[in-house]
Amino acid sequence: MDLFRFEREISPDAVLSQAATQSSEQEQRDVYESHRHRTFSLAFYMTGNEIEAEEILTSTFVRAFEQSPKPDGFAVDSALVTELSSRFPLQKEEPSPAVATGGALGNRNVLRADLEIAVRSLPANERLIFLLRDVEGYQPAAIARLLNLPEAKVTRTCFTARVRLAQMLAQQARTEAA
Repeated sequence: MDLFRFEREISPDAVLSQAATQSSEQEQRDVYESHRHRTFSLAFYMTGNEIEAEEILTSTFVRAFEQSPKPDGFAVDSALVTELSSRFPLQKEEPSPAVATGGALGNRNVLRADLEIAVRSLPANERLIFLLRDVEGYQPAAIARLLNLPEAKVTRTCFTARVRLAQMLAQQARTEAA
């Protein structure tokens, strides 16, 4: 018996188990990497705070992986909506704005900072639907399924968000011109 022999025999079952664990970890990394940017971006635009967005990102993936070892995009988005719902009144009805008849933006270039401020000032439900539809490119049917809302309500809410944004940006333009 060699006391200084550090080699140990590894059983084939241990090798297979280790390979399966590594494969599972890689699959989870792939899911995280493929959805992390979108999840963080939505969380950041909803909160306006990088630290809080990181917390939401982490909580979203913890929740998604608790529900499935390899969640798909819809599962990750559902986990994100659940996290956001715990922080924002997403189902709260907001009064519809009056449609602006004047004060069009004209040829004014809208600065990204102005747009970001205007987006952050939208009510939470409108902000999320606007971000999903106009920023992330989700179809109204997908948003309706994700938020458990009628598709017509998603379409109306997105329209309302666009109107609010146009009004806010037009008001900003009038303020700057004065």
